[in-house]
Amino acid sequence: MRFFVITALATLLASTASAETAPKVTYIQAGALLATPGEAPRGNSTIIIRGTKIAEIRDGFVQPEAGAALVDLRSQFVLPGLIDMHVHFYSSGYPLQSRLSFANKDKADQFVDAEVHARQTLDAGFTTVRDLGGDPRGIRALRDAVARGDVEGPTIVNAGEMISVTAGHGDANGLREDIAHAERQETTAICNGADDCRRATRDQIFMGAEVIKFAASGGVGSNIAGGLEAQMTYDEMKAIVDTAHAFGRKATAHAHGKSGIDTALRAGVDSIEHGSYIDDETVALFKKTGAYLVPTRLAFENVIRQGRAGERPRASVDKAEQVALVVAESHKRAVKGGVKIAFGTDSGVGPHGINAQEFALLTQVGMTPAAAIRAATMDAATLLGRADRLGTIAPGKDADIIAVAGSPLEDVKRLEHVGFVMHQGVVHKIGDKRTAFPAD
Repeated sequence: MRFFVITALATLLASTASAETAPKVTYIQAGALLATPGEAPRGNSTIIIRGTKIAEIRDGFVQPEAGAALVDLRSQFVLPGLIDMHVHFYSSGYPLQSRLSFANKDKADQFVDAEVHARQTLDAGFTTVRDLGGDPRGIRALRDAVARGDVEGPTIVNAGEMISVTAGHGDANGLREDIAHAERQETTAICNGADDCRRATRDQIFMGAEVIKFAASGGVGSNIAGGLEAQMTYDEMKAIVDTAHAFGRKATAHAHGKSGIDTALRAGVDSIEHGSYIDDETVALFKKTGAYLVPTRLAFENVIRQGRAGERPRASVDKAEQVALVVAESHKRAVKGGVKIAFGTDSGVGPHGINAQEFALLTQVGMTPAAAIRAATMDAATLLGRADRLGTIAPGKDADIIAVAGSPLEDVKRLEHVGFVMHQGVVHKIGDKRTAFPAD
């Protein structure tokens, strides 16, 4: 009898532990399902999620198994979580406000701001981002906190600081000399010459960077004259790209002027951010190397608006107005020429949470809504090197899922009003409410 009691107790404890560790199960009933962007959407469907992964997709509205949660999206258009390949969570998107609060905020305050920006981005339906420039330790901590589920935000693929040459777009230019020198004491991302740029790349990797970003050219946003052409040499760019690849990282180049874009492409970069001056030769280089263009059209809109409102310094305004004359034609040329496009906004230059406004801007340069959505899902996932986990709704993929009212294939602006967000199997938002559904 004693043996029976002990055995029964052990069985009960084992079953209780098993129940506690069993993954949560959620059934999503979808009225329309764009499981694979670029293909036709499915009709009534049910997505079954176990834990953080998509387990199964069935036709029709399937009733949930015992103990599973049900999410009713039968009137909604469901698609994969969106990916933004260019954000800055450590920047507010309000340059004048940032300058006014500069003396009152330290890194602790900036981390809290970054956490808020991450939550705003997830609210907007973006379940994965590349953060391409911010405090290396802080963004790494935020990345890991999101991954653990301690804070709300999208999956973060972080670059740490942007690597730059002295006086380049990533240097502390435009600041008072004493402040600029103080900032330089804290960074290891400034380099000069190929060997020094290898060192700078390794320093970013040492501090946790999962992707490497460098300033190949001048920048619109920096308060320094000198135009938008190449600021790094080929040897410097090649050293950065090769070192990143040797450590299993991809490299992306901030590049506006043709000389900066072309040199970075010849150096083997994986993607170009912005791409303001693109001609037929540049299109051919993109096609030859297989690199992606991340157009960040929303950033151009924000910088021009801020400049005309007096929120940016004169050097930045002049460059923004110069770029405004050519950038749309450059991006049209890239789209027409078949350059691979990945979605990115440069949020942090402008406000966070309005990322989806980029979709309409992409259609203005020749992309169809279907192609723009694919750029923010499958193509972005491929550039990240995570197509095995992200970009489609399929068994085995991460349960990153969003929904909108009506088909964005007919009106891409519907993506500006995401009503449902699931990230890693947890419902973050449903309707107008943010939630931790299903409840613990």
